[in-house]
Amino acid sequence: MRKEISFEAILLEGGEFLPEVTVQYSTYGKLNRDGSNVIWVCHALTGDDQVHKWWKPIFGKGKFLDPDKYFIVCANVLGSCYGTTGPSSKILPRGYERRNFPVITIRDIVKVHERLADFLGLEKIKTLIGPSLGGQQALEWTLQDPDRFENVCVIAANAKHSPWGIAFNESQRMAIWSDETFRSNFKNGGKYGLKAARAAALLSYRSYDCYAATQNEEHDFKIDSYKASSYQNYQGDKIVERFSPYSYWTLSKAMDSHNIGRDRGGIRHALSNLSTKLLTIGVSSDVLFPPNEQEEIAEYAQNGVFKKIDSIYGHDGFLIEGEQLNKILIDLHEQKLRPTTYTKFKSNYLN
Repeated sequence: MRKEISFEAILLEGGEFLPEVTVQYSTYGKLNRDGSNVIWVCHALTGDDQVHKWWKPIFGKGKFLDPDKYFIVCANVLGSCYGTTGPSSKILPRGYERRNFPVITIRDIVKVHERLADFLGLEKIKTLIGPSLGGQQALEWTLQDPDRFENVCVIAANAKHSPWGIAFNESQRMAIWSDETFRSNFKNGGKYGLKAARAAALLSYRSYDCYAATQNEEHDFKIDSYKASSYQNYQGDKIVERFSPYSYWTLSKAMDSHNIGRDRGGIRHALSNLSTKLLTIGVSSDVLFPPNEQEEIAEYAQNGVFKKIDSIYGHDGFLIEGEQLNKILIDLHEQKLRPTTYTKFKSNYLN
């Protein structure tokens, strides 16, 4: 069931006010009597609240996101273009339209999640789960309100967005900025820039082996019009059809802001105080959020467990490798996961 709710003014972490915030959200299944069957899903950068569409490999009867067993909630994030208040919303304060939308952070997104959870009366959530940008939200929300969650699962995300990840995002924003229609703040501006940005982003979402397996030429006679070239154009066109360049800009900056150590004495200190049961999952070929980032989160948390999915699909493996992911997540609910032996990897940018 898809619904919409509006909340009163929200003070953003950067100091600006949004006088009203509208939230688009979807629910699936029924809440049981004691409210113990809630799964809250936080979506990734260009996702939305309709998790049954974008996470099909783990949604449905007998799967982790089983609406016959659980009450599943997914809310479209602040800054997006799928019903929740963002730079392309029809009703915004004067001066906030499109490119002038204020900077938002992961903590601002989580603040909206909290309001919605309170509105729905969800004092306890059995499992909070999110991939990528959604994993950043899940980890931040857990640190803000640890008593609300029984289990937390962070997939292909990190404790602080890396210089590598920020550089990828900035390169995409440079592509968008090169589009004069975006700089001019036109209503439908930035589409050519977004197409180029998405094509570049895709290289960080997949892997060398993935392209070799799916985009290799069958014959040796070609000197132009390669499958890999067509694929990049195809993916760029797809995102232009369904997403706003202004939201892409806004949410990529929100991703850059992610740092659970900010105002908490550093990342290691923040995680060492976290006692919630925390599962982190990495994808073996992920070059955007390498598995070491998830492993390190689990190592520093009090009750952290790390698991790795083997895949050639890179960061997008969390969308594709349903069989592996389902098994790990169902084991989480059945309490079959065992503590991890860590590699003692240390990121040189965490504190």
